[in-house]
Amino acid sequence: REGLYMTVLSQLMKQQMSNISSVSEFLLLAFTDTHELQLLHFALFLGIYLAALLGNGLILSAVACDHRLHTPMYFFLLNLALLDLGSISTALPKAMANALWDTRAISYQGCAAQLFLFVFLVVAEYCLLTVMAYDRYVAICKPLHYGSLVGSRACAQMAAAAWGSGFLNAVLHTANTFSLPLCRGNAVDQFFCEIPQILKLSCSDAYLRKVGALLFSLTLTFGCLIFIVVSYVPIFRAVPRIPSEQGRHKAFSTCLPHLAVVSLFVTTVLFTYLKPPSISSPSLDMVMAVLYSVVPPVLNPLIYSMRNQELKEALWKLMFRRFAGE
Repeated sequence: REGLYMTVLSQLMKQQMSNISSVSEFLLLAFTDTHELQLLHFALFLGIYLAALLGNGLILSAVACDHRLHTPMYFFLLNLALLDLGSISTALPKAMANALWDTRAISYQGCAAQLFLFVFLVVAEYCLLTVMAYDRYVAICKPLHYGSLVGSRACAQMAAAAWGSGFLNAVLHTANTFSLPLCRGNAVDQFFCEIPQILKLSCSDAYLRKVGALLFSLTLTFGCLIFIVVSYVPIFRAVPRIPSEQGRHKAFSTCLPHLAVVSLFVTTVLFTYLKPPSISSPSLDMVMAVLYSVVPPVLNPLIYSMRNQELKEALWKLMFRRFAGE
């Protein structure tokens, strides 16, 4: 009986292993099935990508070249521009290349690298937005202690913590996602390699690991969100008590863009990962992925420069120098 049991168990294991396909590449979701419309999407996203490169590149250049902007707030804004450039360059160029050449394929290694870099940069950006909320809190509520609490060393440490948090999260999620056996094909229902879509291809016995990864991400998301809210409650209490109208305007001009960026980022990500399965569809998932992966890197430079007079002056000065040939 024992020998018969071991034989049956061995056959079942072999059958299960044979059902698990060895995936060498994935097929990403195309924006449309018509090649002419794919070329239209390519042109549209090329314009968006160039706009993101231009906007974030101008902010990087302005902050680096203008000594008046060598402050903690603009140091964090420089890091934010770097993360925006990285995140949009991770997902969009491959989607544009697939649309241009009418293909959907991405290699297994390329998919893993894309997922790792995207998680790394997006989580680091969210942590950096949390650090920027603390910077605004100290600047408005404790201005006399600003130099000691947010000095150059503290800024470097907080920025390093944000980048490090993104890196550790990316290592954890990438290892967790790609260590699972894939037995449901290789078609990814998204235009880039995204964790939920890769997990859909894994076997059903990975439920606990999926839930664990989701809980870890939600804990980080809500933890940072609570920190941001706690930072802004005293800010909104302190701003009306600022005696000068110019001081109140400057406080709002630095806080409102940050809140707009955080709101856009958090709402789209939470809706993407917490929406009911009943309303889930590939087209809706693609729209939400565009909103949190493509739109923020394009809008962030516009949001931050719209109400910030110092940054606008630095940008005009930089562009005037370029056109004047200095």
